[in-house]
Amino acid sequence: MSESPINIVFVLFPEITQLDFTGPAQFLARIPGACLYTAAETLAPLRTDSGFSVMPNTRFESCPQADVLCVPGGFGVETAISRTPLVDFVRTQAGQARWVTSVCTGAFILGTAGLLRGKRATTHWAYTHLLPQVAATYENSRVVEDDNVITAGGVTSGIDFALTLIARTATPATAQRIQLALEYDPAPPYHCGHPNVADPSLVRQLNESRYALAAARMEQALKESPRL
Repeated sequence: MSESPINIVFVLFPEITQLDFTGPAQFLARIPGACLYTAAETLAPLRTDSGFSVMPNTRFESCPQADVLCVPGGFGVETAISRTPLVDFVRTQAGQARWVTSVCTGAFILGTAGLLRGKRATTHWAYTHLLPQVAATYENSRVVEDDNVITAGGVTSGIDFALTLIARTATPATAQRIQLALEYDPAPPYHCGHPNVADPSLVRQLNESRYALAAARMEQALKESPRL
């Protein structure tokens, strides 16, 4: 007996964080009946933050309706939120999607499209203070569910989000089988993956060297972006 198809649409743009996309995609692709679409404004290769490029397989205007809409993050979000075709595509697709989701700073694309208004949400820890700018309330969790909107924290949180969604879309047993098949058994060598557990001096150093300026740019981009 064949499985009912489920359309999973990832929204792509230049300078995405590749693991925001490829992490959940690897897991969600194993949902029985999954059909993955990688949608962008054009079919041109898109450079990721890791230096290599990814190829969209559909343009926005020809993309099928998503059952699951997923928006990755990355430094390219600062520009993406000003791209009317991208934001309009997200808003339109979300209107009929069963699940509307994001990973990392992809939350701000959802927010710019008016999809986080009044919602509990999360994003990368360095940007959580900006969620009120898109009318969302920050919840300190790796994965946050609010009705049909699921947001994930930074980067690797996308895998946890994918397993959460698989359990909702299929069954918890399906999620467990996929987790085992992909040997997702995190055992990091250091216990410092979130500011809640990391040495404060390490958090401060990383903020000062990388994220404070990036968050300031994101804040300015949000102020300048047209939103509902």
